[in-house]
Amino acid sequence: MSALDLTGPAGHGRVYWALADCWNVVRRGLTHYRRQPVNIAWQLGFPILSVLLYGYVFGSAMRVPGGGDYQDFLMPGMFVMTMAFGFINTATVVVYDATKGVIDRFRSMPMASSAVVSGRGVTDLIVACAELAILMLTALVMGWRPDGGWEFLAAFGLLLWLRFALIWLGVWLGLLVPNPEAAGGLFAVAFPLTMISSIFVAPQLMPDWLGRVAAWNPISSTAAATRELFGTPVGGGDSWVERHALLMAGVWPVILTAVFLPLAVRRFRRLSR
Repeated sequence: MSALDLTGPAGHGRVYWALADCWNVVRRGLTHYRRQPVNIAWQLGFPILSVLLYGYVFGSAMRVPGGGDYQDFLMPGMFVMTMAFGFINTATVVVYDATKGVIDRFRSMPMASSAVVSGRGVTDLIVACAELAILMLTALVMGWRPDGGWEFLAAFGLLLWLRFALIWLGVWLGLLVPNPEAAGGLFAVAFPLTMISSIFVAPQLMPDWLGRVAAWNPISSTAAATRELFGTPVGGGDSWVERHALLMAGVWPVILTAVFLPLAVRRFRRLSR
């Protein structure tokens, strides 16, 4: 077979086998969730409890700039928080596979090397869709009502776009940390990342220096953009990034992917050395 021949022994090209291998990795990941549903229940438990806690316990004490109901302000932020926390789940699964030798077995098999990473990404996006659907049903039961139309689909797409970018952060961290126990410590990174943002409180209600940091948090841009698309009336801030939340909600994930995807690929290649 020549070096330029892209056709395998069964008559299929390399692209076909790369997609087939990716799908097999996706099936493996989804099978784990089907056999251990407690995993996805745990992933959903924290955001659902947060919705109930902030919506019912603290909701009456919270103020929204420009008026409006705090529950309408909170719900899009909770969707964003769930997508942001997803990179911890990605890192935990990757480090588990790495320490148990699963990735080494994949690398020793005649399969596309890209399938290990791409399969993880597709699996996480499928799970993210399920998480968003369940959270939105919870929000609807609590009385949240977004505006319909294409804006709803656009907001859903922005949430998945952020999750897609953070997948590569999770893969890189999963290949970096030594064991699954250490991956649990990534909450120390995720918690301030989500709290110093506009998920729970508008940046203009924070101290000036903290509000500026929160406004430039990529998570804040996605939260502000989804609120706008869901039709939540929230008074915008004075900074450029707050006035262009829709634009930055699309740009920040591109920047995150450009940074962490090469880092993840480089780290993955070093595993064989």
